[in-house]
Amino acid sequence: MSDICEVCGLPKEICVCEDIAREQQKISIAVDKRRYGKMMTIVDGIDPHELDINGLITQLKSKCACGGTIKEGKIELQGDHRTKVKETLEKMGFTVELI
Repeated sequence: MSDICEVCGLPKEICVCEDIAREQQKISIAVDKRRYGKMMTIVDGIDPHELDINGLITQLKSKCACGGTIKEGKIELQGDHRTKVKETLEKMGFTVELI
């Protein structure tokens, strides 16, 4: 037997809860200048209770070939990767806004 999703009641193979959660979130991408002139790409607006934020940061770090972390619910990537992050998140089904 396949597992059943607790939210929608469908089998996990055809569950659409995560896709709906992605479409409903408004994500903003900004660049911040840190100490010694280092640039950081900040991804904000992701609800960690609805999505796997650790899996998402792993995908973004490998796509951008950079380091990063999660602080206060925001994803911080080392360097200026606005366009790569925007393209990657839009392919995943998120609504993205550049700041």
